[in-house]
Amino acid sequence: MAKRTTVIGFVGTQVDVADANESRWRKWRPTVALCQQREIPIDRLELLADPRNRALAEGVARDVAEVAPDVDVVIVPLATKDPWDLEEMFDALLGYARERDSDPAREDLLVHLTTGTHIAQICLFLLVESRYLPGRLVQMRPPPRDARLAARGSKQRVPPGHAVVVDLDLSRFDRVARRFAKERAEATTLLKDGIATRNAAYNALIGRLEKVALASRAPILLEGPTGAGKSQLARRVFELKRARHLVEGPFVDVNCATLRGDGAASALFGHVKGAFTGADAARGGLLKSADRGVLFLDEIGELGVEEQAMLLRALETKTFRAVGSDRETTSEFMLLAGTNRDLRADVASGRFREDLLARIDVWTFRLPGLADRKEDLAPNLDHQLERVSERIGTRLSMTREARERFVAFGTSRQARWAASFRDLDAAVTRMGTLAEGGRIDRQGVDDEIERLRAQWSEGAPTHDRVAHVLGARADALDRFDRAQLAEVLVVCAGARSLSDAGRTLFAASRAKRSSVNDADRLRKYLARFELTFDAVREESGALRDRAASERR
Repeated sequence: MAKRTTVIGFVGTQVDVADANESRWRKWRPTVALCQQREIPIDRLELLADPRNRALAEGVARDVAEVAPDVDVVIVPLATKDPWDLEEMFDALLGYARERDSDPAREDLLVHLTTGTHIAQICLFLLVESRYLPGRLVQMRPPPRDARLAARGSKQRVPPGHAVVVDLDLSRFDRVARRFAKERAEATTLLKDGIATRNAAYNALIGRLEKVALASRAPILLEGPTGAGKSQLARRVFELKRARHLVEGPFVDVNCATLRGDGAASALFGHVKGAFTGADAARGGLLKSADRGVLFLDEIGELGVEEQAMLLRALETKTFRAVGSDRETTSEFMLLAGTNRDLRADVASGRFREDLLARIDVWTFRLPGLADRKEDLAPNLDHQLERVSERIGTRLSMTREARERFVAFGTSRQARWAASFRDLDAAVTRMGTLAEGGRIDRQGVDDEIERLRAQWSEGAPTHDRVAHVLGARADALDRFDRAQLAEVLVVCAGARSLSDAGRTLFAASRAKRSSVNDADRLRKYLARFELTFDAVREESGALRDRAASERR
């Protein structure tokens, strides 16, 4: 049994209107024209009409019967108080779709989108896309303008134009979906600054952040260690929102750790002339500067308690008062905040307001440092080479051997990356500055590795000394042996002689032994790791000297 073709569409209260006389045939009317399409033989037309437009619908039905007598026209009353109310129109059409007996096996359904209000067209599209109306979309295109003008000046009927059918399940829609997916991927790439990161947890975090940045204006809190890239990520969130026309104003960033004393409130909220000594002119403040844009408060945990209270009010009411003013100032800004502190612990200790934390802790993302995502070192190294090249004005490159050496060290247990990506930036800057012709070789990398080891040894946990002394061999040690050796190295570094170090290390057991030879006992212990007391002392001194040189 052949399937019947059914068309669903609104009667056009403007485009389908025509006089009752013969001149109506010289006006192009999309509903009538659709039924004249030879390539689309229509069996049934369900004409949706508000009861107030019943007479118009009946007139259209009569004209369809004249040009296409085989079409069964059924007028479907669809009452709405306001046809431009999206919710009301969708509810009415959804009820119609649910009551309708749609069977794709028996019926080829076309949904006409040329007529009806824009709201009605949107609702019909959504019902087709969601398969409440399991069919295809059809759009009518009028005949050329010359043909329409010619019909008006004669007794000829206007040509019907032609129909365009769109199947949302076909490849055309797939291409649209692929383009949408590409746009999503580009948004994520923007947030990652174009770096092909490999850490799965970080990539998932960026994916969630991209969704939140595009869908919400609520505050976003970026947590993470110093150097994890909070400031750079905040700026890229702003760039993404600006590219999607979600913000109109600027990106304003401030490190709250630099705001001290009376100047903190003035910097954030502004002041009026004469508000305090030295206020020779009025100042708008950073919150006002960020109006309709994004305000990034890095290290927000460093704000004073008074500034926290003023910020909370500004977030809740979008208003604040400049220092010395009794008038309200308005600013529609979106807040991004960054911190390397544990704000929940600060709330418990009274350093940070609980109500402010509740206000900014709507969307919180904790960024891992480089030490927690070492698999991303290689792509970030390449990215950093490009950034430093622009900064120093020299095109930088690395030999294959040098790059492999640096990546191997940077991903090993020896690499602390104490300041995260700031350490990497500094390392690439040093290597690039010293490289002849901008080409970083193995020697340049080896020198930088020694600098990093010395830098991380100062103030580092004592167990890291093992990596500085043993190098790659340290990775083979159990955690217990590593901790024990670390303590021995600390004692040796501060001892005057092997015997002195032995006496310090074995003092508690001396009284229990009849034969005492602490130096020999220590010598044998160090020999297990292919170490000597003199070598340990020399390495410790070299590390201190290099660290001092780096500080200068």
